[in-house]
Amino acid sequence: MQRMTLSLEFDGGAGTVTGSRFLLDNGTARVLVDCGMFQGLKELRLRNWAPPPFDPRSIDAVILTHAHLDHTGYLPRLARLGFHGPVYCTPGAADLTRIVLLDAAHLQEEDADRANRKQYSKHHPALPLFDHRDAERALKLLKPVEFGAPLAAAAGLEARFHRSGHILGSAFVELTAASSGHRLVFSGDLGRAKMPLHPDPEPLPPCDTLVLEATYGNRTHDPRPLVHQLAHAIRPALERGGIVLIPAFAVARAQLVTWLLREAMDAHELPRVPIHVDSPMATEVTAVYGKYVGTPELDAETAPAGAHSLFPRDVHLHRTVEESKALNTLAGPRIIIAASGMLTGGRVLHHLERLGPEPANLLLLAGYQAAGTRGRALLAGSRYIRMHGHDIPVRCDFASIDGLSAHADADELVRWAAGSGGTPRNVFLVHGEDEGLSALAGRLRRPHTTVHVPRQRQRFILEEASGRWREASGHAHAGPPRPSPRGPELGRRWDNPA
Repeated sequence: MQRMTLSLEFDGGAGTVTGSRFLLDNGTARVLVDCGMFQGLKELRLRNWAPPPFDPRSIDAVILTHAHLDHTGYLPRLARLGFHGPVYCTPGAADLTRIVLLDAAHLQEEDADRANRKQYSKHHPALPLFDHRDAERALKLLKPVEFGAPLAAAAGLEARFHRSGHILGSAFVELTAASSGHRLVFSGDLGRAKMPLHPDPEPLPPCDTLVLEATYGNRTHDPRPLVHQLAHAIRPALERGGIVLIPAFAVARAQLVTWLLREAMDAHELPRVPIHVDSPMATEVTAVYGKYVGTPELDAETAPAGAHSLFPRDVHLHRTVEESKALNTLAGPRIIIAASGMLTGGRVLHHLERLGPEPANLLLLAGYQAAGTRGRALLAGSRYIRMHGHDIPVRCDFASIDGLSAHADADELVRWAAGSGGTPRNVFLVHGEDEGLSALAGRLRRPHTTVHVPRQRQRFILEEASGRWREASGHAHAGPPRPSPRGPELGRRWDNPA
């Protein structure tokens, strides 16, 4: 019987912090680890419309590390293009992915409708990248698997989920090729130790190849307690009667920030003021988090077992547009948390349009800001941001706290990658920008460790004699044709350079 060779192709998450998508092929089966959407710069977003370099019908299974859109958001498109295999993830990730994908479909439909009404697309009509039917089609494929349980992901490939501590249900994935015994670990997004809400990342098991994220590959987080960092940044604005606006990702970040604010108020490090979480999606996610309180999915110290909510009654969760608009009539001091975390859209823009010009208020960035986003522009020194067709001055106080990030920093990544037996023989660095990738590669290189920084759509083949990977010429073949029902018409892009 012929021994099959492993190949690994990087179809996203290579050289950028978005669009994670890694194709592992053992000659018999093909598994896609993560299926993310590109976000941020327009040139990245346009990649979502490009045909994948493989036939979606040739993929035997998808394995998701967690629910964030840059790891799950291409799933509806993949299903639209003919993929109909299982999508494996943990139970918590499945619960959150349902919220994330339905919300993304709603936004796609909304944006396409706006493009048609305002006629700024050259396509008539402009169609969304995917719609709610595609999202529902993808969600029917989800197959929840418990942490630590062995999973026959596809022929000759066994998988296992381990806790990564990034968000609820997040995992790093261990994959073993039966033919050679070669063991790969895909880190997904690695969380941090000793953080509220989420458990610590489990140690890296022995492996031959590690595919490691590098979001903070050249930076370290502020070591001061998070409650102190938050209180130090926010207290002056509240004391002068201002309103604090915190853009936060609806999944995990809004919950973490709200929890820390309550801790700061309970410790009398902040005055007790109303906290408003203005996001339908964050409200839904908070309900999912409440479902897992008292289980190993969340930190045991978060709340007593059986609690039905993470937050006390003085935290107000807002779903409707009317409730959001009502916040415009309320004076400070108070705190408003709204999505999106990088100021790319959502209700936070309406609040910033109102609160940004007033010096008494505070805009507090609470997480990573990708290239091409309004948040990154503010960090770079801009005090005007373009939204809703005009420039809005940002005269309010401004601060950023990197320590709230749910990503491990450079020191934590290096320690985790060493595991108990030293850094693996092969390391691929992904999900990072150039500076972070280069810096982390320099720290991980050892005489026994080869570090690769793959390019978009670059493919590698394992040389079994040496246990090392070499670059392959050309991309993976499209895969064997497989019968599939004819799908709906593919979307015509409206988000284009013309």
